[in-house]
Amino acid sequence: MTTTSDKTALLTKLLRERILVLDGAMGTMIQSRKLGEAEYRGPAACGLHEHAGDLKGDNDLLALTQPEVIRAIHDEFLAAGADIIETNTFNATRIAQADYRLGNRVREINLAAARIARERADAWTAKTPDKPRFVAGALGPTNRTATISPDVNDPAFRNVSYDELVVAYGEATAALVDGGVDLLLVETVFDTLNAKAALFAIDAYFDEHGVRLPLIVSGTITDASGRTLSGQTTEAFWNSVRHARPLAVGLNCALGAALMRPYIEEIARVADTFVSCYPNAGNRLRRGAGDHRAADPRLRAERLRQHRRGLLRYHTGAHPRHRGCREGRAAASSANDCLNRVRNRNPCPARCAWPASSR
Repeated sequence: MTTTSDKTALLTKLLRERILVLDGAMGTMIQSRKLGEAEYRGPAACGLHEHAGDLKGDNDLLALTQPEVIRAIHDEFLAAGADIIETNTFNATRIAQADYRLGNRVREINLAAARIARERADAWTAKTPDKPRFVAGALGPTNRTATISPDVNDPAFRNVSYDELVVAYGEATAALVDGGVDLLLVETVFDTLNAKAALFAIDAYFDEHGVRLPLIVSGTITDASGRTLSGQTTEAFWNSVRHARPLAVGLNCALGAALMRPYIEEIARVADTFVSCYPNAGNRLRRGAGDHRAADPRLRAERLRQHRRGLLRYHTGAHPRHRGCREGRAAASSANDCLNRVRNRNPCPARCAWPASSR
């Protein structure tokens, strides 16, 4: 087991000083490698050559079968300027891995992914000790919902229970912490009941083992109605998870930056903690062009700058070499420069003016 230290104080200090940058999407980076079934099964030592059913597409499994691929992706995002990298474990719960009949390998997957990310974060921190890198243990929403029936003809039916979610999240949490993550990220919350099961499992683990790690909770507004899939507004979502005392709360995926902006404003208004934001990347068109306004990181940085706190992420779906990542770094740098000007009572450019209502 890797020794885990509480990085809450250090992360809080850094977040008060500047906007921190999360890495980008692991999935699209893996897709760009164009791996086949053989690569997903890995060498014979992984014990998957005779596994029943296809494994291609199980990206979390690559922490076991292709660790060098995951290691290289982390390095690319760290080289691009990320302060925090996520473990490759978005679907690494017993519930999600059941699709690949790999529920029995969940602890191995989470443990390996956490150790890979820990290794790369430490390596980059060693290069520049004045810029510490952190590892966030990613806990995705699973592929089931405890609130909504998957059968339109039977509204009372559920294909997963709260207790089953608690067990699954508890198993993943234990492995991630044992692997050495600095914080936990409950992300892409479309069903708050699923998230509450994750938060309960995390808190139970903390109580049982006498440790406490920083926590980020990130919800998903699914459309212009301004609600999660399970029907909550941004404010209602915050009120449902605030008991967990997260280091940061925010939104991710589903919407681009321009459409997400009012909901980020709302969560920044009601939450008494730091704010995180990582919209989707817009529509990637031929020859690498895309709907850059939909994902313009300057919009995100502007909103976080106005509230003087938060985490900014490269686009969901962006490559470290994409324009979005370059602009994301520049936007975060610009926002941090403005923050320093305000602290030092220096004039700030008009484009970076602080609104009277900002905190």
